[in-house]
Amino acid sequence: MAFRAGLRPLTPTPGASDTFGLGCAPIGNLFTAVADADADATVAAALDAGIRFFDTAPHYGAGASEARLGRALAGVPRDSVVLATKVGRKIVDADGTAVPSGAVGADTVADLSRDGVLRSLEGSLSRLGTDRIDLLYLHDPMDVDEALRSAMPALEQLRAEGVVRAIGVGMVWPDPLTRFVREADVDVVMIAGRTTLLDHRGESSLLPEAAARGVGVVAAGVFNSGILADPVGTPYFDYREAPAEMQAQARELSAVCARFGVELRHVASRYPLRLPAVEAVVVGARTPAEVSDFAAAESAAIPEELWAELERL
Repeated sequence: MAFRAGLRPLTPTPGASDTFGLGCAPIGNLFTAVADADADATVAAALDAGIRFFDTAPHYGAGASEARLGRALAGVPRDSVVLATKVGRKIVDADGTAVPSGAVGADTVADLSRDGVLRSLEGSLSRLGTDRIDLLYLHDPMDVDEALRSAMPALEQLRAEGVVRAIGVGMVWPDPLTRFVREADVDVVMIAGRTTLLDHRGESSLLPEAAARGVGVVAAGVFNSGILADPVGTPYFDYREAPAEMQAQARELSAVCARFGVELRHVASRYPLRLPAVEAVVVGARTPAEVSDFAAAESAAIPEELWAELERL
């Protein structure tokens, strides 16, 4: 599969990836503080590796990720990259006061109102230094009914006006995401951590429904917080230490991959692309080395025998 036409750069770059994107939560200080220079280097490494799809959000570092991505892409022809960001949360200072438009704050709070969507987008455009967004997601809307009533019509209007090229919803949980596929006019949905080698919950209803309705799926969280990148060194699932049984299962997956001479993290990156409706994968990275590693996964030789063995497991 590959990014659908509406999510590809308006000006193609020969040899650029058409299935992998850079997740920019890590350069927003996710778990670990990242220096500005290191964030710049990470984005530059992604460009050098042929990555042209960049996924960020106001929630990532309370605006820091967007600001850093915008700075790192300054001077890069806008039509040569695709920018995805999100709405549905308001950036606030430590005391809970909303920050000025385009500023970076200390935290975010939910805001699914129409005005909240428009203000959030205005701030994102400023931090990213652009006049348009290619893909605008609604970010983890916990109240689906409110989101369908107030936020989604605003996203649809922005798409109709050409301010954004495509709209969608990004969530961890597949059941509410399936509701958006059924009840909203979305182009794409992002499912995080539920279409992986260890967690298949997104595959039972969400993916078939998306395929039937022509809605694209972008898979994120393919390492389940680290356990599928390094089961020994980072045995974390959903941001906490994985149960012992899951750690054992991940080590077994890694051992099988090693027998075929393939890295587990490369297999984990590619796995969602074998599923119906999944068009692309977004992988987060905080260093150039991490970028180089996940970019290599796109061309890694993974024999069908390995996939069959993993399926048996």
